[in-house]
Amino acid sequence: MPLDWSQCDAVERVAGRVSGAWVLAGTRVPVAVVFENLEAGLTVAEVAEQFDVAATQVRRVLEFAAQSLAVAGD
Repeated sequence: MPLDWSQCDAVERVAGRVSGAWVLAGTRVPVAVVFENLEAGLTVAEVAEQFDVAATQVRRVLEFAAQSLAVAGD
C-alpha cells in the first residue's frame, strides 16, 4: 500500500514541477531521492547538505514514513 504523502506537511506535489512527483516542500528534490541516498549509505545530515535542505525536513519525511508503515502493519 503506497504512503499517502498528502498527509505529510514536509512534502508537496505541484503539477508541472518534477513531473508531478512528491518533493520536499519548497524544493525540487523528490522524496524518492531522499530514500535512495539514505539507502546508498548517506546520513540524514549528508542528504540535507547534498540537496541544500534542512535536516529537520528530511527527518520529518522519515518519521512520516515510519509512522505510516507502523499503522499499516497493525
